[in-house]
Amino acid sequence: MRKLENEELGRLSQEEFRAVEKFPLVIVLDNIRSLNNIGSVFRTADAFRFKAIYLCGYTATPPHREINKTALGATETVDWRYFPTTLDAIGELKSSGYEIISVEQAENSTCLSQMKWNPEKPVALIFGNEVEGVNQSVVDESDVVLEIPQFGTKHSLNIAVSVGVVGWDYVDHAFTVRTGE
Repeated sequence: MRKLENEELGRLSQEEFRAVEKFPLVIVLDNIRSLNNIGSVFRTADAFRFKAIYLCGYTATPPHREINKTALGATETVDWRYFPTTLDAIGELKSSGYEIISVEQAENSTCLSQMKWNPEKPVALIFGNEVEGVNQSVVDESDVVLEIPQFGTKHSLNIAVSVGVVGWDYVDHAFTVRTGE
């Protein structure tokens, strides 16, 4: 095997990325503290071609040097919006027909392995603060609470890792449905 050069990867230009159809998925960040996590989420949203990122509460917004360190230019390709509260973002998303899914550990949550994605319905995935998780008032407004199964001693995954895990599960299912593979 030979490692591919960047030119061989066939990646889209920034202009092509802006014009191409995106998966109907919005990532909502609920009061995220770490600028590195925010940048990593931008990079994941670019990689998986998500529709947008909604930054809520005290989540920092681009342009910011610390976000750019991990985003590696994805703040220039991924659409984003800021909302004073996550509930403000949810209100807009619900009025636009989005299914609201909080990624959290909760009573009666749906295990990620049991999630039935509908790639025809737009989805908003909410990821919460690194210490407190998704705010309870946000969980209360969610249509689904989705839980990533874990088997170790820690109670949670890093938010950027969680976005990658859940985001890939969604894209893998949506891509399979679209292509029939």
